[in-house]
Amino acid sequence: MRTRPTGHRARAALALTALLGGAALTGLPAPAANAADGPLAVQYRTSAAGATADQSEPWFKVRNTGSAPLQLSQVKIRYYFKADAQDTVYRFACSWAVVGCASVTGTFGTLPTPTATADRYLEIGFTPSAGTLAPGADTGDLQLRFHRADWRTLRQSDDYSFGAARTSYADWDKVTARLAGTGVWGVGPEGDDPTDPTDPTDPPGEGGQTLFDDFDYGSHTDPDLTAHGWSVRSNAGGPGVPGATWDPSKVTFSSSGGNSVMDLETSTAGTGASTTHTEVLTRSMKFAYGTYAARVRFSDAPVSGPDGDRVVQTFFTINDLKAPMADDYAEYDFEYLPNGGWGEPSSILYTTSWETYDPDPWQAVNQHSESRRSFAGWHDLVVTIDASGITYYVDGSHFGTHDAAFLPERPMSINFNQWLIDLEGQSSTTPRAYHQQVDYVLHVKDEVLTPAQVTAKIDAYRASGTSFVDEVPTP
Repeated sequence: MRTRPTGHRARAALALTALLGGAALTGLPAPAANAADGPLAVQYRTSAAGATADQSEPWFKVRNTGSAPLQLSQVKIRYYFKADAQDTVYRFACSWAVVGCASVTGTFGTLPTPTATADRYLEIGFTPSAGTLAPGADTGDLQLRFHRADWRTLRQSDDYSFGAARTSYADWDKVTARLAGTGVWGVGPEGDDPTDPTDPTDPPGEGGQTLFDDFDYGSHTDPDLTAHGWSVRSNAGGPGVPGATWDPSKVTFSSSGGNSVMDLETSTAGTGASTTHTEVLTRSMKFAYGTYAARVRFSDAPVSGPDGDRVVQTFFTINDLKAPMADDYAEYDFEYLPNGGWGEPSSILYTTSWETYDPDPWQAVNQHSESRRSFAGWHDLVVTIDASGITYYVDGSHFGTHDAAFLPERPMSINFNQWLIDLEGQSSTTPRAYHQQVDYVLHVKDEVLTPAQVTAKIDAYRASGTSFVDEVPTP
């Protein structure tokens, strides 16, 4: 068992050690004003030097000033500016980048403590496809820009990070850079200390607090289900077939193999109005680092009626997307598509770690692993999250590991749902119903368990007659 260190400073130190090739760290870096003080430096120039402009054009280069390769997916750059008005909306664009614009992300944030020269920031990140920087190397040009959504002229002369005289690249400490969440470059405006970022996913406690539920309930209206922190969805909306209903009555409980199980039924007769989806989730968003596990029974075919619907069967954690491309979003999925979908022709199991997305127009920053075969039947699903990244297991075997760039920045809920992507997989109007079952769910806060340790923990709970425990504190 490996335990995640408590305290965001300890986590950051371990993350930096891993990212910098295991080099020993004697202390956390202070804000860097020159290349000698940290593992990276940021160079800046502007190609729009006027006090006002149609769009601001901050261009950057990131230099590896350390002695080990640097993963660009761990780097976040912040450019600080003053909004022209409180309700002004901005849009980001990448004109050209040596690493490829598809590997560069841009999101906007609001400072908790506005100053005379900064109340917003543009945060630049990199997807895993951006690769690594060798010691002494730089990214080359990152030719970036942002503008008002209404394309009105913007004022940049009062922006904290703007440098009108910077028309050629040079180190610029009025932008900040973070590596795995720890400030390593620059000095931000008051109210944005890059060396001490907030860490809402690290509430007090030594770790090891557990949620376990054997799903021993009578029905979806069982008062114990609510008392134990679960919500059965009934509100309308996505994902899935427009016009479908999320039907609580289709969440039932029974016995299988001597254990109590939860059953989620999804049905359709080929129309939106006849389609029912199901979802069960924790009401509290209090889960972040540690181990998550569930035993889930996937099915390839309906219990009756014609097969072929593009059904999605899931176990996942998630928090809310506060704005398109918000950088504090997180989601970690097991998603089984027995009949394909999303461009896949047949059975596929995905595990996906999400940094953020924009629903319209669609843009996503995530990393996934996949296996194209049938997964019908019972499966033990485990995902662990610690400072080194996110690791997924299926039936005790490693399924995929995703980068630390996708670690959660806010706590999440735990969810199970089953739904139809669309009605294009099967056009029949004959009723059919698909079933997904869940035997148990487990979360152990801030501790990484192996699949074998998960099994032993579940066996111990059942041997003692324990069907439910929730020790996980609410942040």
